[in-house]
Amino acid sequence: MPSPRRSVDGRPLGASASSSASSPGSPAHGGGGRFEFQALLSSRAVGADAACARLRASESPVHRRGSFPLASAGPSQAPPPLLPEEARMDLNPSFLAIALRSLLAIDLWLSKKLGVCAGESSSWGSVRPLMKLLEISGHGIPWLLGTCYCLSRSDSWAGREVLMNLLFALLLDLLMVALIKGLVRRRRPAHNQMDMFFTLSVDKYSFPSGHATRAAVVSRFILNHLVLAIPLRVLVILWALVLGLSRIMLGRHNVTDVAFGFFLGYMQYSIVDYCWLSPHNAPFLFVLWDQQ
Repeated sequence: MPSPRRSVDGRPLGASASSSASSPGSPAHGGGGRFEFQALLSSRAVGADAACARLRASESPVHRRGSFPLASAGPSQAPPPLLPEEARMDLNPSFLAIALRSLLAIDLWLSKKLGVCAGESSSWGSVRPLMKLLEISGHGIPWLLGTCYCLSRSDSWAGREVLMNLLFALLLDLLMVALIKGLVRRRRPAHNQMDMFFTLSVDKYSFPSGHATRAAVVSRFILNHLVLAIPLRVLVILWALVLGLSRIMLGRHNVTDVAFGFFLGYMQYSIVDYCWLSPHNAPFLFVLWDQQ
């Protein structure tokens, strides 16, 4: 009778197979190992689900914006710091800032539209020589030279008093306009041609218009201290207004430059009238001119 086949450890092959099949730890026959195997699979599935949830949360645009952070995505992030007060003001400009910018845009647009004599090829280029003649009539140098000449030729105390204060008004106008131009430093319009009559260093700036201030202070001075007929008084007022308008038509100034120039010249005469020079409060000036 042939002997049964044995395994390496001396057991019959059938016995090893049956013992292995009937062992309580075999997963194929539902022992305790089957439950351990399923528990292992379930724990892996839970870990995989958590990892997938974190991955989906990180890829979500809502999570990237940080609006609704998920609880399983990790520790909650701190809210972004608040903007400082200056940054909030820049992001949310006030109504006053918006209004000023709008007025500035309107000023630049209107000044460019009215600059019809800015060049020879402009729509009103043929009128440019007349506008430049008006420019010379409002320049400071002719007024200063003419006032000094009349003051030296005057032989009455009343005439000298009026001319002395006119000279004071012209010098005050030059000083205040140069000071404001140096502080503001607003450039002249881009369509302006720098062919003005006798310019200085501050004349490259635009705000305020020196011609407008001079026209206002001189016209108000003449109307208050010279006895003129009504047609001449109307002519003085028209000269001042047309001179200010010519500054815009030539492209020398913006509208706000001329408007503020008229206001400044009006206030300058109030200063001159308040500080009126006379032989009583400034006798040395009149004695000086009398000796000359």
